[in-house]
Amino acid sequence: MNIATPPETLSSKDYASDQEVRWCPGCGDYAIVRSMQKALADMQAPLENTVFISGIGCASRFPYYMSTYGFHTIHGRAAAVATGTKLANPDLDIWVISGDGDALSIGGNHLMHVLRRNVDLQYILHNNEIYGLTKGQYSPTSRMGTHSPSTPTGSIDNPVSASEFALGCDAHFVARGIDSQVKILPEILKRAKEHKGASFVEVFQNCVVYNDGVFDHFTEKGIAGDMQLMVKHGEPLIFGKDNTKGLRMKPGRIELEVVTVGEGGLPGGDILVHDETNKMMATLLAHMQPPNFPVAIGVLYCNPAPTYESAVHKQIMDVVKSSPNADLDILLRSGPTWTVDA
Repeated sequence: MNIATPPETLSSKDYASDQEVRWCPGCGDYAIVRSMQKALADMQAPLENTVFISGIGCASRFPYYMSTYGFHTIHGRAAAVATGTKLANPDLDIWVISGDGDALSIGGNHLMHVLRRNVDLQYILHNNEIYGLTKGQYSPTSRMGTHSPSTPTGSIDNPVSASEFALGCDAHFVARGIDSQVKILPEILKRAKEHKGASFVEVFQNCVVYNDGVFDHFTEKGIAGDMQLMVKHGEPLIFGKDNTKGLRMKPGRIELEVVTVGEGGLPGGDILVHDETNKMMATLLAHMQPPNFPVAIGVLYCNPAPTYESAVHKQIMDVVKSSPNADLDILLRSGPTWTVDA
């Protein structure tokens, strides 16, 4: 009688490499990598089928700390390399790790295309609103007035909202998390993995050296309840320490407003219910900023669509079936030609 050996259960430690983690003490990236390892362990992701691809920046050291396959590429080009990897082997589970500078400055073009094409991968953007690796210059997400080595008198640039950018590029999955929320962030990463297509996750990450406390206005424990809105599909958009605040549409306008639940005879039906398939709602939620509004955390938008690599491979197979004896040399020499005389 043969008794099958049960598959070995992988723990978070099994997804950690033997490399010394080299980020500044207290960096939010430590929490993000731990959340990733926990999420992969919860999903029992096959080590041999998982790939981390990064560009350049502090966050881009991520592949070294995972006991999976990895590729530390060049500045801003991680999305392009990831697209090629997915096309070459659609069975691979690909995670792209990038920072706000790497993704939205030199890499903005590549990020846009990987999202609009809907390549089946997870793009995790570590947003600390600063360039950390190159010593604290302002980044595309830095707020106006940010003082840095490259803006000593304060930035005059209008900052990019990473999640709004992703929605504008027609991303079909957009979510937000916070580095220190080690119980919530793994769940968001798992949702991103479950989604078939390009998943974009913006993680607010504290840089203790060059931009320490930049998110304190909504992450500090004393005010987090009033300044964060945890969105869940099908549940009312209420927040506050005692869940006494909610969101509704301003009468006659496509604009959100904060109201006190139950005050002034406000009917409960006026409070919006989160619909993660509603792109307009996701855009309004992504646009909210303190002090007038809380920051929306969780899955803002999820509306699956056909993936890029599946369409590419279907197109190839259709051509092969229609022209089984096609000759590449003939194809290359076909069409208009001309001769250049010496």
